[in-house]
Formats: sequence, C-alpha cells, structure tokens
Amino acid sequence: MSKIAISTDRAPAAIGPYSQAVRAGNLLFCSGQIALEPGGSGELVSGGIEAQTRQVLDNLQAVLSAAGANWNDVVKTTIYLRDLNDFQKVNAIYADRFEAIPPARATVEASGLPKGAVVEIDALAYLEEDQ
Repeated sequence: MSKIAISTDRAPAAIGPYSQAVRAGNLLFCSGQIALEPGGSGELVSGGIEAQTRQVLDNLQAVLSAAGANWNDVVKTTIYLRDLNDFQKVNAIYADRFEAIPPARATVEASGLPKGAVVEIDALAYLEEDQ
C-alpha cells in the first residue's frame, strides 16, 4: 500500500510537520483544521464559534476535494471544542454538510487548540478505487 500526501492551496498550509491529508489505499486521513483563511494572514477568522466552524468545514471540504472526495465519503470525524457549551451551535452548522449518512463522530473539549482556535475538526474518508 502506498501513501500519498494531499495538499491544496484552497486550505491553509500546515503550520507544523504534517500533511493536510494522507491517502493510504482507500482511506483518506485529513488533519485537523482550524479556522484559518486559506492564503491569508495566518490569523483566525473573526466572528466567534459560528464563523470559525464554517471556516473549519470549508477548509476540510477543500482538502477532501483535493483528494477527489466529498462529505458523503467521510466515515469518521472528531470535533475538538474549547468550550463544550458551544456544542449545539457547532452541531447545527456541521449537520448541514451531510446529506446522506452522517459519519461516526467524537466530540471532546480541548483547552489548548492551535492559535487560540475555539474549534478544530479532523476527518477520515473512505475512497472508492477509481477516485
């Protein structure tokens, strides 16, 4: 089985020694995304938890697209929240991304997200052979 690094300029560049995503066989492992604007200043978007959640999901969507995948291919996500009291707001925005079967998911409270982010989400997708 080969590993292929996935990278796109439509999502923020990695801020450490990791890939935006790695495809290994039929699996796509997407690194956690925070609410950085692609190609921007390296700062978080303003606007609170809702704005950050939308940007995080947009960033993940860009990485998925770069690998030839979409939200319907996602089988597992993990949501990291600085404050678990934001769960309902994040959940409402997150739910809009999945039309068919929503993926398995874990949500955890994490006090020290990169750059002071209030939300981070990673994803695991299953890709068909021809993708």
